[in-house]
Formats: sequence, structure tokens, C-alpha cells
Amino acid sequence: MSGTEKKYNEAESWVVEAETFRDSVGTMDNTGKRRWVFPRKPKGKYTNYRYLVSIVLLAIYFVIPFLKINGNPVLLFNIIERQFFIFGQPFYPQDFFILALGAIASLIFIILFTVAFGRIFCGWICPQTIFLEMIFRKIEYAIEGDRNKQIRLDSQAWDSEKIWKRALKWTIFIIISLVITHIMFMYIVGYEEVLRIMQEGPFAKPTNFLVMIMFTAAFYFVFAWFREQVCTMVCPYGRLQGVLIDKETINVFYDYKRGENRSKWKKGEDRRAQGKGDCIDCKQCVVVCPTGIDIRDGLQMECVNCTACIDACDEVMVKVGLPPGLIRYASEKEIEEQQQFKFSGKMKIYSVILTLLVGFLGFLLYNRGQMEAKFLKPPGSTFFVRDGKITNTYNYTFLNKSNETKTVIIKIIEPKNGEISSSATNKIVLKRDAMIKGTINVSFPESQIKLSKQNLELGVYDMNGELLDSYNTYFEGPFKFQF
Repeated sequence: MSGTEKKYNEAESWVVEAETFRDSVGTMDNTGKRRWVFPRKPKGKYTNYRYLVSIVLLAIYFVIPFLKINGNPVLLFNIIERQFFIFGQPFYPQDFFILALGAIASLIFIILFTVAFGRIFCGWICPQTIFLEMIFRKIEYAIEGDRNKQIRLDSQAWDSEKIWKRALKWTIFIIISLVITHIMFMYIVGYEEVLRIMQEGPFAKPTNFLVMIMFTAAFYFVFAWFREQVCTMVCPYGRLQGVLIDKETINVFYDYKRGENRSKWKKGEDRRAQGKGDCIDCKQCVVVCPTGIDIRDGLQMECVNCTACIDACDEVMVKVGLPPGLIRYASEKEIEEQQQFKFSGKMKIYSVILTLLVGFLGFLLYNRGQMEAKFLKPPGSTFFVRDGKITNTYNYTFLNKSNETKTVIIKIIEPKNGEISSSATNKIVLKRDAMIKGTINVSFPESQIKLSKQNLELGVYDMNGELLDSYNTYFEGPFKFQF
């Protein structure tokens, strides 16, 4: 048998395989009952790229909780104790306006990115896709085999083979869910606290243990059973894309002008002379789809842009001697007008805006100032006069947001000629990521205070004379009639 004939026979065998099991493809049957999806194991150029991206992202997820910058966690979101660290920088409740602005900028980023580049996030970066396709599905393939073997195993009785394979798979799924949950909690309370809780055992802190079990059960439920239903039924992003994309948005598309009229492959046939398109109706794009859709039906909410159909179709096209790219990344406008991909003006503008948004987010994260200072008058306090000077008392609160210890002094910025006295030393030492409170007295000559309430600005300076923060308050004095 020649190499060409072998390729044709392999293509025809794929058609038979797809025809045999096509009824099990799709997430629901005609009655609305869920139909389990058994996707064929994908392979190809895009799949390899996704493997590399997934390895990097998984490494980041599992390693970041153990990394520190200047002694601070790289990422920590301890809501209970109100401790937040982003890239090693501490954030406090009073910084939440920055996080709110960052969240708004992130939402704009997602909208613009989706308008220009579609749902690339879903297929390449989304944790749901990465965990399911790159961990849980891989384990399933290793234990139960590829699509055909999984279908046969699912339909057969609960014999010894099915019992041990399912038991082994579910046990590993539970272990991985436990690992994912523990790592997730490290982002909340830190890895030291998680390791300490593990050493103490479940009975020392039963509440923590119960929460851990609940999250593990949730992860197991999602990745062992709910699976693609998260993308098709729960996640709002798929529905959001329906109002965001247009004819110039890049998505995974089937080139219907080239592919139709679709027809089975026949050896030695001149398809163009017969009025047939390049699609040989092998349904390989269907059997590899993790959400069970047919990409040839056009853009669908269930499509997560995972590129499995691109690799499957390209493999078939090469086997039968037709050009690859029948399914590819393209815009609807490119397919309609049969144009080559080009970076459109809209995509260039959106890319610039996206870059500016990333820069803005970085600016928000790092331009918070090193110090936050407040000077407040104690409730019910008033001024007192002594030795020709009017004195007010202020309680101060300093928060050192930097990663280094600072020595600071307090000075009056406006008005001039005032004095500051304190029972403690004039130099205040602030440890990194720490808050300190104290009391000072501010005095002015009686002749300088003309109003019962006068604006006062106090500043906090480091030992090099650099202003770290300032605070506007008021200075009280005796009421005077003005003539």
C-alpha cells in the first residue's frame, strides 16, 4: 500500500469512527437531559502551544504562594485579618479605592480585549480550562484511554475493570482537588498558616477543616462531573461575548465558503469539478470539542476557543492533500470576503488602549505613596492658652506602606511660626508595614491666631527632608469680634 493510499484509508477510518459515536456528542439530548461529552484527545501545533502556556501558568499558581518580596508574600488576600499584598506591596482598607479603580480598568480591559480578540482567554488562560483539560482530562486519558475506550467503558456493566479504573480516577481527582484547595488557601492566609493547620490536624480547628473539605468537594464536583457545564451554563463571559463581538473580532471560525458544499471524501475525485467544498464531513472537529459543539454551525456561545478543532481539521486536511486552515483564527469579515488576516485599524487602536490600561494599573499599584498620615483632634478637646501661646492637641496615626523602616519627623507646613511639642522624641521610628499612634501639641502665638478655626497643614518628613505625606486639619483659637 502506498503512502498516499494509507492516508486516504486513515481519513476514511476516521469518518467511520465519528459516525459510530456521533450520537454521544453534545451536551444535551432532545429532552434537555445532559449528554456526557467524550472528546478525543487533541494533538497538533496549537495544542502544543497551549501545553506550554498551561505549564507556565500552573507553575505560577503552585509556586507563587511560597515566594516573597522583601519578606512580604507576592500575593495574599487575607480578608479576615485585612491583610492584602500584591507583588509584595502591602495594601490596606484605605487603599481599596485603588483596587476599585483597578477593577474598573480590568473590566474595561476584558471588554476591549474581547471585542478585538474574542474568547482567547477562555481557551488559553482560564483556570477552569487549564485545570480540566491539562490535569483532570489528562489523568482520565491515562487511566481510561482515548474517546472510544471511554465510551465503551461508560456503556459496559460495572465489572472489575470499570470499578478499578473509575475508583483509581476518582481517588486521584480527590487528591488533586485537595492540593488545589490547599494552594488556594495559601493565597488567603499564607503557606505558613496552611502548613501549621495541616500539622495540627483536623480536630484542632474543625471549622477550618470543614471549609477545606467543602472547597475540595466543590473542585471535585466541577472537574469530575460538572465540567463544560461551567462554561456553557454558569460563566457569564460566554454570554457577554454575544454583545461584544462584531464582524472584525478574531475567533475560531470555520471557513464555510471554502468548506461548503461539504461531502464525504472519495479517493481520486475532483471535488471542485463536482461542486464540493474542502470539508470532507469527517466530524473530527466535533469529536475533539470539549463542549460538544459543531464549529461548522457558526459562532456559538459554547465555543471556548480552545483550538482543538483547528488542530483536528488541519491534520485531516494534510492527510487528504488539501490546504490546512479550513478552521482557523479569523474574523467573520475575513471569511465573508476571503481576505488574509491583517491587523485592522480597530485592533491597533484597542491594542494601544489595552497597553495604556496595563500601564494605568501598574501606576495605581505602585504610586500609593510610602506613608499615610492623619492628625485628628481628640473628641471633646479644645485649645488652651499658656505663656502667650495658643495650643491644640492632635492624635496622629502613621502607616508605613513601604518595605523598609523609616525615621520621620513632623513639621508645620502652613501657617508658619508654629511649634510642635511631644512627650516622646521628635524623631519617630516606623517599622515597615506597620502602624504607629501618638499625640502632639501644636502652638502658635496669640497674636497670629485671628480666627476661631484656622486651617492647618502638617507634614511628615524623612531624615533627608523629603515630604512623605501631609494632612489638612484645623487649629482652634478664642472667638474674636471683628470690627
